[in-house]
Amino acid sequence: MAEQVTDVELTSAAGKQIAKILKNEPEGTILRIAVSGGGCSGFQYEYNLLQETAANDDLVLQSEGATVLIDRVSLQFLGGSKIDYVDDLVGQAFKIDNPNTVASCGCGNSFDMA
Repeated sequence: MAEQVTDVELTSAAGKQIAKILKNEPEGTILRIAVSGGGCSGFQYEYNLLQETAANDDLVLQSEGATVLIDRVSLQFLGGSKIDYVDDLVGQAFKIDNPNTVASCGCGNSFDMA
């Protein structure tokens, strides 16, 4: 069985934007990123602002003063990914570059895996 890739990168651009968003939230708020079934391609990314602490098996990412948590189950789908924030002609959005996907929808929030 292949070893599970559990590393996820949170770029500086994403960290800055998350920190900017969290400034307007109560102290102790974090961003939790998860994967759930649904969306037009089979799975979808969920972004939730929560006031909670990390569970023992969460992956904790920190950048530019922002904290992001990813649960163990979602990490199976996100291993090796890069979480970024893009601001281009099309618009502004968080983007997850996920090497595990085989297809995604036009908006990039829904994906399928082999």
